[in-house]
This record gives sequence, structure tokens and C-alpha cells, in this order.
Amino acid sequence: MLDAETQQAVQPKEVSATVRPMIDLFAGCGGLSLGFEQAGFTPVFVNELNDDARQTYLLNRPHFVGGQRFNDMPNLASADVHSLNRERLQKLESDLKGLDKRLAFGKDGTIDVLAGGPPCQGFSGLGHRRSYSVDKALLPSNQLYDRMAAVIEHVQPRIFLFENVRGLLFSKWTSQGKKGDIWNDVYDRFKRLEEEYGYSVRWKLVLASDYGVPQNRPRVLVVGVRNDVAKTASAILDVGADEDDAYACNFLPRHGLYPVPDLVDLLSDLEDPAVRDSLHSQDFPKPFQTGAYISEATTPVQRYLRPGELGNAGAQVTEQEYSRHAKRIVTKFQAMIENGGEIPEEFKTKKFAQKVLPARWGNKPPSITATSMPDDYVHYRQPRTLTVREWARLQTFPDWYQFAGKRTTGGLRRAGNPREGLHDREVPKYTQIGNAVPVRLAEAVASHFDKILTEAGFPAGG
Repeated sequence: MLDAETQQAVQPKEVSATVRPMIDLFAGCGGLSLGFEQAGFTPVFVNELNDDARQTYLLNRPHFVGGQRFNDMPNLASADVHSLNRERLQKLESDLKGLDKRLAFGKDGTIDVLAGGPPCQGFSGLGHRRSYSVDKALLPSNQLYDRMAAVIEHVQPRIFLFENVRGLLFSKWTSQGKKGDIWNDVYDRFKRLEEEYGYSVRWKLVLASDYGVPQNRPRVLVVGVRNDVAKTASAILDVGADEDDAYACNFLPRHGLYPVPDLVDLLSDLEDPAVRDSLHSQDFPKPFQTGAYISEATTPVQRYLRPGELGNAGAQVTEQEYSRHAKRIVTKFQAMIENGGEIPEEFKTKKFAQKVLPARWGNKPPSITATSMPDDYVHYRQPRTLTVREWARLQTFPDWYQFAGKRTTGGLRRAGNPREGLHDREVPKYTQIGNAVPVRLAEAVASHFDKILTEAGFPAGG
């Protein structure tokens, strides 16, 4: 945890009357919400099933909504989206109207944005392997898109955003089904909102690297704009340009707010020379971690991720705990670093799939993806895997952001076992981060939505 003085310096404590209210379903540890917050939106309701991820989300949101701490408001947080039935939604609506009397959420209390990324383990490549013999139609997590659409129908936000992995486009409900069956059903469900609830709905497969994220991370984004908003924001939106393409209709920005940083510019201020010595000597201090920044923030991305007092040398740094690699592993990693990332023949095994992170991208786009597996990548300069803080930086989380739960875990505790009906999973810190929406991607999308809403005559707080 950061000390109280540092927390006060880097985190907001009070929400102004000009916020843009949003709802975040399936919020995870809060990457999407954080990007929206940095663009001027404020979450007024959050849903997340997993205890660890939900605690991470609330831990980082000490702001006040209507005079009450958001993370102390049980009526504005739900653990399970299935609890969002009509009665619960009516209670939520009443809660929000009550808040509106104390804080201007808009003339009629309308939610500006409802966003959500239903759990995607059944759609991703990793989830596909771990779904065993269970038909995807039987996995509870694969039906949540329909619940999200039902919430949209009730709340009718001005804009909604559905986010998911690229694998959704090619997944099928059963082993005998056709590739793309799931995507067709998902997209059709949201397109039905056009006729029945007055939305224009478009989608796009976007690359996180186009938005300043140092990863090769494609994401499916579905955007729905309420027709009254689309009509009055015609100077920005071109609804008639295409029936489906979100770029063509300008429902999404084509690029982000920041350039993609080289990894050495992203991570170099977190390098502790003493760590290399400990790894080679196998003399590990207890705890094996770095508690303060060795240097000040020097690159633009470091200053972005270390705001305020965190930018100073000697300031407290969290989540910089290192793995105690065995001597053979350290030797292997060091050989890979010295061999241009290639695995020397004597270290090759069928299971060994780790890669050395490139210090600079050169003329190539980013080639890495921060997954839920912390052992996927080796540091570009030190013979070790990445820390939780370094993993979070790959997802462009600022350094003040804290994570609840275990550092890591493995096996069925992380994956569950759908074949045996075990859908509950532990979600340790690395997994929370790997599952998150990259903050800079979310911020770019949110900034674009803010422009649309302002053009439509709905300024923040208006």
C-alpha cells in the first residue's frame, strides 16, 4: 500500500458536479473504468463477480459521489450481474435519482455511458483449451452478453460499449458448430437494440497498439449510440457511412492520445541493480523486493505513470516483488538475453515458451501481449520474469494503482474446471492485470465519447 501522503497526492478525493456518470459491468480490476475516469467520467455503479478483482476496483476509488464514499455504497455495487433483475435495476435507478439531487448527473439523471466486457475465458484461445468437453452454450460466462443487453434496455444510456477478445469472432457454441456462431449471436443481440430501443450499433476489431499501448492486443469493440445523440452529433458521426464499421461511422477513434513507448522507456526506472546480483548469487533478501524508486521519472511515459510525488527518486514503489528463480533458470534467462532472445540449444524443452522482451521495437509494431501468465516473458536486461508493477505498466496502469489478492496462483485454482461444473476461479494480481482493458485504450475511447456527447448537447454535468 502507498503511504497516506502519497495517496493524497495522486488520487482524487472529491467528485465535482460536472462529472459524466457511467456504469461499468464486469469491471474486473478497473482498467476500463480508469481510462474513462481519466477522460472525465465517474463510475456510479460497478459490477464484478470476483472478490479479489472487485476489491482492487474499490481500493482505488476513494472518491465521493453525492457526499458519500463510492466504495462504501453497497447499493451502487453488485457482485453478480444476474442480480441485476428488474427490482434491482429499479433500486439502482432510485439510487441514482437520489444522488442526482445532491450531484448534477444531468437534467434527467441519464447515464452517459454503460460499458462492459463480459468474462471471455470461453472465447479466448486459452479459454478454448480449458473449456474441456463442455459446450460453450453451457458455460455461464458465455451468456452474460445477453444480460448486459438487458441492462442496456432498462437503463438506456446515451452510449454503450461492449468489449471482448478477438477469439469471440471465431468461436462456436459446440464442437460441431460453425466458427463465428457465437459472434453472430452476440452482435445480433446488440443490433436488435437498433429497432427496439433506438440505437445505432457498430463494431470494430481494434489494436491496442494504435492507442499507445505497448502490446499486440486486438480487442472487439461494439458501440451503440442512442439515436437522439447520433442525430445531434452529426458533425462528428456519420451513421450512414456503413451499417457495421465503427471507424467508418466515427463511433470510435482510429488512434490514441499517446505514442507507443519502447519498453526500455516504459520500465527502465524500475530496474534495481541489486536484483541482478541476488539472482546470480542466489542470495535472496527477505522480502525480495524493491521498496523505493532508484531514479526519478525521466521519460514521458514514466512521468505519465508516476504523477506527483511518485515521480521523485526515493518515492515509495509498490508491487516490485521478484520471483526467486533457481540458478538453472537464471542461467537460462541470462543466456537468452545474451543470445538476442533465442533459446540456446542446451536449454530447449517442449514446454519452454518464454520470450525475452525487446528493449526497443525498432521499425516493428509491438509483438507482446500481457496475459494472465506472469512467466511468459523475460526482462530485457535482467534474468527474471516481470514484477506485478511491470506487468501493470504493460497495461498502462499508473503506479499509484494498487492490486488486492494473491500475487499469483496456478492450475485449476486460476482456470476452474467447467467439465466438473467448477466455474469459480481465483484471480490473482497478474491475472487481474492480464484480463484488464488497457487503460490508454479506454482513455482514448472515452475521450472520443466525451466529444460526441458534448457535440450532441450533453456537456459534462449537463
